[in-house]
Amino acid sequence: MLRTPRTVRPSAVARYLVPAALLLLTACSGKKEEIPYVERPVEQIYTEASNAIDNKNYTKAALLFDEVERQHPYSQWAVRAKLMSAYSHYEAMKYDDAIAALDGFIALHPGNRNAPYAYYLKALCQYERITDVRRDQSTTEEALKALNEVVRRFPTTPYARDAKLKIDLTRDHLAGKDMEVGRFYLNTGEYVAAIKRFRRVIDEYQTTSHVPEALHRMVEAYLALGIREEAQANAALLGHNYPGSVWYQDTYALMNRAARGEKPSFLTRAWDWMF
Repeated sequence: MLRTPRTVRPSAVARYLVPAALLLLTACSGKKEEIPYVERPVEQIYTEASNAIDNKNYTKAALLFDEVERQHPYSQWAVRAKLMSAYSHYEAMKYDDAIAALDGFIALHPGNRNAPYAYYLKALCQYERITDVRRDQSTTEEALKALNEVVRRFPTTPYARDAKLKIDLTRDHLAGKDMEVGRFYLNTGEYVAAIKRFRRVIDEYQTTSHVPEALHRMVEAYLALGIREEAQANAALLGHNYPGSVWYQDTYALMNRAARGEKPSFLTRAWDWMF
């Protein structure tokens, strides 16, 4: 049955990550900027890194947290510094660096108390790289996988609650991409290809905001192919689930014109989504 469905900011928790006295050696690939090695107490380096975060100098903060690991890998601060380095990269919008650090942390410390935060921050790195629906959506799909992983592994945490909200938005975005492609096919007369896209929205993204339009577009495509029975079936489904929507109003008018033998005018409201 079709139905109409009906964020935790990492900075709030990043400063309070639990210390752990575990060994963590950072593996580096390629060239990476480093601070000249000057041996200092771990507390001094960590405090300087925290001050850099307070001053929003996230690149410097990441380097200093990495320095904690480099100089004091056996200290209780090393594991926490790894996550704080990842957080600093995230704030600097260096998402690849953040994900690499988080993957390393998760691989070495899957049972750490801060593992839920690490998974959540990794999901945010993917989520915040979601692009316009007219572009490739591989990052959106990666974001959806990462958000689902947070919910699956840590269902009772605040991270899972926020991830669920973002999953809804991400799914809506992916449905929007299918709608964008489907409209293109409809406009170019490739009706079978258009129907496949709209059908996927209806079948796989039932709780998104795009379903009413997808049903309307199915009616347009089937009328264009001369398959009146399928057009009528989709119009009825639209009317049953979304009787007050503008898409049903358009579909109702479209079916009336078709019943009178008039040639339908397709792609009503076709480009409203762009503005």
